[in-house]
Amino acid sequence: MSEIETQDRTKQLVFEYQLDAPPKKVWRALSIPAFRERWLPAEVETLSSVPGEEVRYRLRDEEPPFLESVVTFQLTPNADGTELRIIHQLTDARLGQLPSPANSNQPLMLRAA
Repeated sequence: MSEIETQDRTKQLVFEYQLDAPPKKVWRALSIPAFRERWLPAEVETLSSVPGEEVRYRLRDEEPPFLESVVTFQLTPNADGTELRIIHQLTDARLGQLPSPANSNQPLMLRAA
């Protein structure tokens, strides 16, 4: 695994839930702004949508440090209702600005006795 892949995974959270509601009802809660505002209090911009299956939103926190992220909601019908998968990925450009090391970042070498 490369360093970039590792960094991408550390900036993302994945949650999976089994809901006893039908997919249509879950989709309404995700896609209709009046319903969504009740449980998702953030500035929301729709990035993409596949009706009944997946919707992606860009979010911006209302409190400092005002980080931006992308949240993807994926719906899969199952025997009991709906499987909901939520992928929350930080996309704020400020997160990619890592400070440079204070040392030379060379491998540690020990003296032989």
